[in-house]
Amino acid sequence: MPDLLPQLLPLAKVLLAFGVMLAGLRLRQPLWLSVFLGGFVLALAFHMPLAQWATVAILSIFQRETVFLVLILTLILFLSEVLEKSGQTRRLMQAATGFLADPKLRLAFFPALVGFLPMPGGAVFSAPLVRDMADGLGLKRRDTALVNYWFRHLWELCWPLYPGIILTSSLAGVPLGRLILYTSPCLVLCVLLGWRFIMRPAVAHLDVDSSGAGTEPPERDLRAALWHGLPMLIAICCGLGFELGMTAFAPGLPFELGIMAALGLAIGSALIQNRVGPGFVAGVLADRELYRLVALVVSVLVFKDVLQASGAVEQLAQAASGPGALFALTLGLPLLVGLISGITVAFVGATFPIILGVLHNLGAAMGVEIPLLPYLTLGLFAGFVGVMVSPLHVCFILSCQFFGVDLASAWRRLLIPCGLLLAFGVAWFFVLLRIV
Repeated sequence: MPDLLPQLLPLAKVLLAFGVMLAGLRLRQPLWLSVFLGGFVLALAFHMPLAQWATVAILSIFQRETVFLVLILTLILFLSEVLEKSGQTRRLMQAATGFLADPKLRLAFFPALVGFLPMPGGAVFSAPLVRDMADGLGLKRRDTALVNYWFRHLWELCWPLYPGIILTSSLAGVPLGRLILYTSPCLVLCVLLGWRFIMRPAVAHLDVDSSGAGTEPPERDLRAALWHGLPMLIAICCGLGFELGMTAFAPGLPFELGIMAALGLAIGSALIQNRVGPGFVAGVLADRELYRLVALVVSVLVFKDVLQASGAVEQLAQAASGPGALFALTLGLPLLVGLISGITVAFVGATFPIILGVLHNLGAAMGVEIPLLPYLTLGLFAGFVGVMVSPLHVCFILSCQFFGVDLASAWRRLLIPCGLLLAFGVAWFFVLLRIV
């Protein structure tokens, strides 16, 4: 037992920092401030001088990685706000639902389509549309809230506009397209689990003859669907195309430039389509949520650099004396932070620097190269499960509030599908270890 305590001490210090983050959230402090204070407590716990902490924090804010990521997230949120406030997202959904005859598919389609855009609290944007559809089908409010919440988050680990997957790619130095290739099974599994444990119980009272009553889709209009979806098509197709082109023809340039160029074109398309002026743009830029997310990203990147400079990673690597300990760390830390924060960017920024540092140091100590992508995938699955089952998840809280649903009763319904998703993530990790 005395020999075990020194090994557990670094982990206890890191958990103390996470405890400070949790306390900040419980006290309803902004998440960026909670993460920032957690990093400060971490520095103190590892005896990092205040002058060194301040230097690391300032340098972290102005390094290329931070600047590029902040610019990308700002462009993504700006595009989301333009599409939402101009009404283009709603028009796109109305045009696209004409291609879905089954009302149950249309019920899932509304939140899934909103999920293409990483809007903070986006579930509350799709909630009125889901409510109107669900009322025609006679669904219970709790079931409606869960449908709205679950299908809103199908794309979190495999859509190249989501901040969490972009941050993971940036931290690990892995091309975004390659990372998505490994996390894409999450999309298929989320659809299947959502249909079996969320949608199926919600529509169990419906029969084939009455399920479509009063819910006929609008006429199909492919031209309208393509027109209203043009900004998203530009953002996705050009983003992936630019990244592949730069990898092939200009590998020395940062891949983030391609993503920013694609987002700039998408924003230009949305502004031209909606014929908005400077006043509209100024209103979008005045949205406080935009700057809160930017502050969160900066704070988690500062936290990451404090982890490295304080020696926490090296001490954790010494405690993690083998692959088994690395596996436990990769599974446990993202799950814990995802559960605490309810935000993907938070668990990626707070835990992946630790995992990457331990992985590198352990590989060097063992004299072997430990494959990176299986551990990235496991960490993303575990953290995403924590986010989805977190009672602090903003989308979950807002969705339950909108439909007037008790959070505890709705939360219990998430345990089985989230548990199965985590089990699949573990199994997929061992498959990847064999094939990578």
